[in-house]
Amino acid sequence: MKVISPDAVGALIPDDATIFLGGLAVTSLPEEILQGLERHFLATQHPRNLTTWACGAVGNSGEAGMKHFAHPGMIKRVIAGHFGQTGKEMMKMVFDGQVEAYNFPQGSLSHLTRQIANRSPGLLTQVGLGTFVDPRLEGGKMNSRSTEDLVRLVEFDGQEWLHYPPPKIDVAIIRGTLADERGNITLDKEGVLLEQLSIAQAAKRWGGIVIVQVERIVKAGSLHPRAVKIPGLVVDYVVLGKPENHMQTITTQFNPALCGDIRVPDGSLEPMPLDERKVIARRAALEVTPGAITNLGIGIPAGIPSVAAEEGVADLLTLSIESGVNGGIPAQLGDFGLAYNAESIIEQSFQFDFYDGGGLDASFLGLAQTDSQGNVNVSKFNGRPVGCGGFVNITRSTRKLVFCGAFTAGGLDVLVGDGRLTIRREGKSRKFIEQVEQITFNGHDAALRQQQVVFITERAVFHLREDGLELTEVAPGIDIERDVLAHMGFRPIIRGQVKTMDSGIFSQHWGGLAGLRQQP
Repeated sequence: MKVISPDAVGALIPDDATIFLGGLAVTSLPEEILQGLERHFLATQHPRNLTTWACGAVGNSGEAGMKHFAHPGMIKRVIAGHFGQTGKEMMKMVFDGQVEAYNFPQGSLSHLTRQIANRSPGLLTQVGLGTFVDPRLEGGKMNSRSTEDLVRLVEFDGQEWLHYPPPKIDVAIIRGTLADERGNITLDKEGVLLEQLSIAQAAKRWGGIVIVQVERIVKAGSLHPRAVKIPGLVVDYVVLGKPENHMQTITTQFNPALCGDIRVPDGSLEPMPLDERKVIARRAALEVTPGAITNLGIGIPAGIPSVAAEEGVADLLTLSIESGVNGGIPAQLGDFGLAYNAESIIEQSFQFDFYDGGGLDASFLGLAQTDSQGNVNVSKFNGRPVGCGGFVNITRSTRKLVFCGAFTAGGLDVLVGDGRLTIRREGKSRKFIEQVEQITFNGHDAALRQQQVVFITERAVFHLREDGLELTEVAPGIDIERDVLAHMGFRPIIRGQVKTMDSGIFSQHWGGLAGLRQQP
């Protein structure tokens, strides 16, 4: 193992190299290395025509992450599980077709790192069938410049599968906390383990190099063997990161509660204000089964633990995050992907093994765009590629899916109180439209596989049936024709009298979750 400066990294990477990047947003992101690589390119115009792979989004939507590759000639192709935090410069290059761009499920990419490392012929999975990842639809291609098929449809044992051939990885760029003089790496303060070791092993499988950013170097033999998550035998170079380039999350330099070093008081969650978000979170909480292993997405679903805490039933929730965190209170906004008071933190690929294997009982996810067949789009809007993240993995195998979101978007203003809902100003954009722009979740396929699927908004609840989306509940104070049907691009199924949502959901004090303790 050799300690080098970040500016020396560029000279180690040849033109046309394929790089696999570790990190999730800014968590475990080797930002110091990426800055040095960018400076080297701007000074020498090398390395050129790079291909990057990453399991999730890499960056903070600002100055960190994929922004450092967003220069003409530097990058040829980008493959990622999400594009949301890659920054406006890289997003523009993808949108304008200046680079090839592919989006694949975060869990599938995480699993692929292991398949590369162990010299298998690639990844075989049913995750993504019937979605934009399926080569019969878009094959994960995010623009017209992307013409090569990186995923294939194959048949094995009488079933359809998606096959990802293993790419040749020349360079792994990852991050840890401590390195000893022999290159052994710990991840003590990282908050999540992700797939750092598998990325390093994937590069070694092809004879590539592994470069790791760490906070400091310690004497050989001073690290406990069980604390070492990346053995020195797969590490070639180490770069020391400055604190500002070694953030724990997008918004946090370091919080010991986010990596399990300390615990925070259980009553630290602030009650949500009574608005449409709280209404949706309350109604969604009624779909919770005590003890069910539950995944929560970012946004409105993140309000469910707050509602449960306010109702005194937080201890009945068993929460899980795709990044590998189980138990505790999921962190939100810039800290998303980590948790307070976690019970366990495992590698992301193992978490997705559990998810893909049907380990989740329920998942509460954001609602961006849906159509009459219950197809959901969270990955592409007005041609702008956002990406799917772990959404495709989670929705494929979870027994019960609850999509949560406001009925319309863009300026929606509602009044909640006294047991009813009043629409003061309608949102500018419809979410329930005739046809989604991109299929991130295939509703028809889910209905045939008998998944339970519920769509919850502040004014209406829908259930997915084999023949389409059925309107099952409306909020008190809401007129179905005026406030629901008039703002949909299709007419949902209506069978008989539509149920009225519990008026207590629209009151300051509710108490509607007390019955959860009586459930078997």
